[in-house]
Amino acid sequence: MPEIRSSCNPEMLNLFLKQVLQPDEEELFHSHLDRCESCQKKLEQNAADPDWWRDASDFLIADEIDLEIQATLDGEAIETDDGAIPRGSIAGVMDQLLPTDYPEMIGRFGGYEIVGVIGCGGMGVVLKGFESALNRFVAIKVLAPHLATSGAARNRFSREGQSAASVVHPNVVSIHRVSQANGLPFLVMPYIGGESLQKRSDRDGALPVSAVVRIGLQVCRGLAAAHAQGLVHRDVKPANILLEKDVDRIILTDFGLARAADDASMTKSGVLAGTPQYMSPEQARGERLDQRSDLFSLGSVLYTLCTGRPPFRAETSYGILRKITDTQPRPIREINPDIPSWMATLIASLQSKNPDDRINSAEEAANLLEQCLAHLQQPDLQPLPAELNAWNKRRWPKWVTSSLATGIMICVVVGSLWFNHEPNEITANHSETETVAPSVTSKNEPLVSAYAPAETDDSPPVRTAEPVEIAVQAPLTDQEISELEDLFDDVQSLQDDLKLMESNLQLLDPPQFNPAFEPELRTN
Repeated sequence: MPEIRSSCNPEMLNLFLKQVLQPDEEELFHSHLDRCESCQKKLEQNAADPDWWRDASDFLIADEIDLEIQATLDGEAIETDDGAIPRGSIAGVMDQLLPTDYPEMIGRFGGYEIVGVIGCGGMGVVLKGFESALNRFVAIKVLAPHLATSGAARNRFSREGQSAASVVHPNVVSIHRVSQANGLPFLVMPYIGGESLQKRSDRDGALPVSAVVRIGLQVCRGLAAAHAQGLVHRDVKPANILLEKDVDRIILTDFGLARAADDASMTKSGVLAGTPQYMSPEQARGERLDQRSDLFSLGSVLYTLCTGRPPFRAETSYGILRKITDTQPRPIREINPDIPSWMATLIASLQSKNPDDRINSAEEAANLLEQCLAHLQQPDLQPLPAELNAWNKRRWPKWVTSSLATGIMICVVVGSLWFNHEPNEITANHSETETVAPSVTSKNEPLVSAYAPAETDDSPPVRTAEPVEIAVQAPLTDQEISELEDLFDDVQSLQDDLKLMESNLQLLDPPQFNPAFEPELRTN
């Protein structure tokens, strides 16, 4: 057993990394490690195993931003271990760090002093660095070493820098520098202390409507700036929206999938890029995209913030995509009644399946949200935007038509199944004819006269009972049961549609009474 000394002991450091120290030895080593900057530096430089890095991240690195793993790369799969961080990503980047003269730093990369690791995603590692010349902290996104040899990965990484750099706006992440070091491309961005919207949503669940409106307003402004440069983000989701710490500011990040609207690659059939839960229907079908695709994704983000869960959920990515293209999400107010009808309507207008039925632009959506925010702050002075009523009037007849058509179809099919099914006829034919009025003795005469007139010569002949035919419905077949179950699902979906339509109709202006059109009520 190695001796525990107050001075640095390389052997103890190796045993600690291998996790073979006894509890009392590990406690003593921790005590020494807290006081010894030299051992801290050696520990950080020698910890090459990524699993160990993940376990030690709570006290070695800043846990500010949690970047979500991106499972696809323009159709090219990224190898991961059950969705975990690609093995070797952090260690591979750490191997590229050069020695530093500052004991509080873990190394140098690209001319920046590296403080720690902020996060790791499918594309690479984000480091927290310090730029000595300008005395500021920065975030350095380094392409993962195992992707550095991929042309598609390098192109996407370069495109992210170019796209973000072309958009100058307070709600869009800015790019300080695009370069490479030791063969690894990297982007330098402002260091944003805070958290992602995904982390906030996971922790707090559904947010107050005022917070949802403020977040949506700033995301719309960022998207409007990107769209003005002809870009389609294609990956608007909570993980790509940052909340700046102690500042009410939202920043849209990760333009790695962004494309120009007229880019030929936007029309490639069968190539999916983005996060399934927040894709638009046209994106899920691999069709050509324009800026309205980002608006659908924004609607799904706002839906998540209002309800605490994504609008489309399934066990597989394919199942999610089918729901996005074929079904309506559950009405927001059915999940969270605290959300006002006008907010649910605005989100529904962003989530229309047909791009032509959506709000036209991010700028228009921002204007609507700005008016809604003013209404929340001063409800008596600031009315809701009239466009919300106009949107309902323009679209609710489609709901009525669709609902009636679906209802009629269901009735026709159910009726067809029932009446075309051959019943088994059971005929009750009696072999003997029974008289309706039995013979009555003198003893029973009073009783008979109490209920029926006595039979006389003038009385009509007694009628006998006619044979009775009883139709009994035979059991349904398995196929018919299955068809009825499918129809039941359609009815459930129809009910959800009608609830949403009912919610939308509540926002319509009430009919105005005009005596000129009511002659019988007109004052003489």
